[in-house]
Amino acid sequence: MAAALPTLRVALTVDMEPDCPPFLWTWRGVTEGAPRLIDLFAQEQVPVTWFTTGDTARLHPASVTSIVDAGHELACHGVTHQRFDWMSKDSARWEIQDSTKRLRDFGEITSFRAPYLRFPGHYLDLLAEQGFRLDSSQARYKKDVPGEENAPGLVRIPASITSSALRIPKILREYFLGRLPDPVVLFVHPWEFVDFRQSNLRYDCRFRTGQPALDALGSVIRYFKGRGATFMTMRDLGAQMAPDRA
Repeated sequence: MAAALPTLRVALTVDMEPDCPPFLWTWRGVTEGAPRLIDLFAQEQVPVTWFTTGDTARLHPASVTSIVDAGHELACHGVTHQRFDWMSKDSARWEIQDSTKRLRDFGEITSFRAPYLRFPGHYLDLLAEQGFRLDSSQARYKKDVPGEENAPGLVRIPASITSSALRIPKILREYFLGRLPDPVVLFVHPWEFVDFRQSNLRYDCRFRTGQPALDALGSVIRYFKGRGATFMTMRDLGAQMAPDRA
């Protein structure tokens, strides 16, 4: 009897932040895009991790509450959506402490992702100090920020593919998705689900945004369901991949 093939694990994540920073700092994604995502995830019955900035929680607390009430994982994305690799360690410490404190008013926070997927390895101890168990600040398609890692107990799981790739035509999209190794970590931004196609934003910030992006994401979810994938939060994925589970 042939051995069963391992189940593909997919973690769908949302970076809850202003609209296409650093080019735009409005909040239409949070107020308009995020509710559309919550409805889609409820329809498809998939758990999602929302990496949320402290400024989002400060300015739009009801939006953060809606994430928690929907049963998703709330996670940390810093305070101001600034690059950590451009900060001093003291500034990075403040960003992590302040955002963590604010977000933990809404629920348990154990997962972190730095804006722009840029985080120095020698700042990882700042996450450990705040009780984080998982970092998703790397990307398989980006070169790592220099710096020796200094928090060996922290699980690091990189993003698999850039968010704009999920909006390309289906035949190309599924070609790339089909070649991603387990675990697959996808991310999107709420502003992608607001129609910016007629704006003057950089092309990847307006390409097939709004309803086309929502339709594409639904198609991505169904594609992985068709492959028998298991959808899970970053917290649950990290628990499976922790050193003591290896």
